[in-house]
Amino acid sequence: MSVENAPQQGITLYSHEDDFRSHWIRFLLAEKQIKHTLIIVEEDDEDLASLNPYNQLPMLIENDLKLFKTHIISEYLDDRYRQNKLYADAPAPRAEQRQYIWRFEQDWFKLADTMLRHPDTLNAAEKKKAQQQLKDTLVSLTPLFQHYPYFMSDNFTILDCMLAPIFVRLKHMGIELPKQQCRPILLYCQRIFSRPAFLKSMTFQEKSRYSELLAKP
Repeated sequence: MSVENAPQQGITLYSHEDDFRSHWIRFLLAEKQIKHTLIIVEEDDEDLASLNPYNQLPMLIENDLKLFKTHIISEYLDDRYRQNKLYADAPAPRAEQRQYIWRFEQDWFKLADTMLRHPDTLNAAEKKKAQQQLKDTLVSLTPLFQHYPYFMSDNFTILDCMLAPIFVRLKHMGIELPKQQCRPILLYCQRIFSRPAFLKSMTFQEKSRYSELLAKP
C-alpha cells in the first residue's frame, strides 16, 4: 500500500521494513493488540516527505493526529489504549522509565545508528569504535538483567519493547557478547524473543535476517 492510498480512519503506522525504531512501535502495537494498518516505506519516500517534514520513521497517523518521534508515539499509544499497560501510572516509576528511554536513545541508539545506517558508506574505524563501545556498555550493565525476568522489573514494560529490537540486531551489528559473562542478558533475550507479540511484530525481512534467534514453533 502506498502512502497516498493510506486509510483515513483508525491507526496507520508508516514503518521501515528493518529498523529498530520502527520495530519498537510494531512490538508495542502487537503487545497491546492494537488494530492498525501497517505501511512499509523508505525514509526517502517522496509521499512520506509530504506528511512528515523530517522524513523520519516510524510515523503514526490517527485521524487528524500525526506523530513522528518514536518515544512520543510510544507514550501516546499506551495512554490512548489502556489495555496491557506498558508505562507506569505513578509519577516516580514513570519518570524513571522516561529517563531510561532518554539514556538508551542517547547512548545505545546513536551507536546502533552508526553501525546500521548506510553500511555501504560506513567508516570502518567509526564502526569498530561503536561496536566496542556498545559491547563494553552491555557487558558492564549485565547485572541489571540478573535479578528480574524483564529489564529492572518483574513485569514486561515499555523498556523491553525498546530494548528487544536492539538486542535482536546485535549480531548484525557485528557484536558478539561473551556467553558466560553476559549469560543474564542472553537469557533475557531468549525470554523476549519467544514472546508471540515479538514474532508478530516483525516484518518478513526481519524474520528472514534474524531467524536463528527466534523461538522455533
